[in-house]
Amino acid sequence: MKRPIRVLVAKVGLDGHDRGAKIIATALRDAGMEVIYTGLRQTPEMVVNAALQEDVDAIGISILSGAHNTVFPKVIALMKAKGMNDVLLTGGGIIPDDDMQILNDMGVGKLFAPGTATTEIATYITNWVQQNRNF
Repeated sequence: MKRPIRVLVAKVGLDGHDRGAKIIATALRDAGMEVIYTGLRQTPEMVVNAALQEDVDAIGISILSGAHNTVFPKVIALMKAKGMNDVLLTGGGIIPDDDMQILNDMGVGKLFAPGTATTEIATYITNWVQQNRNF
């Protein structure tokens, strides 16, 4: 790859718990990625617009509020509407396995539960970008 992988890490909605998102952002930076952290209380529109402006390869959403079945479908719909078909949408948090499968089936990438090794997340993003992005 000719440049570092660019990842946008976001917290959507009223979920004010950002410790995990900050840990992931730091781990991805340590893995050599450029990370843009949007901060708390973002809307799906704000996340997708920031991803477009920053020309990211992946969007990672951290969600602990239980709103994953609302947030992820809205973000993926906005991404499709803006032609972001080659950008990975991934994330993690408190998401039941059955819901993870439903979200995966609609096009969301792998979702990670609390306690997942940060190296696993970095490796997943790196492999996905190498297989799906051309730069």
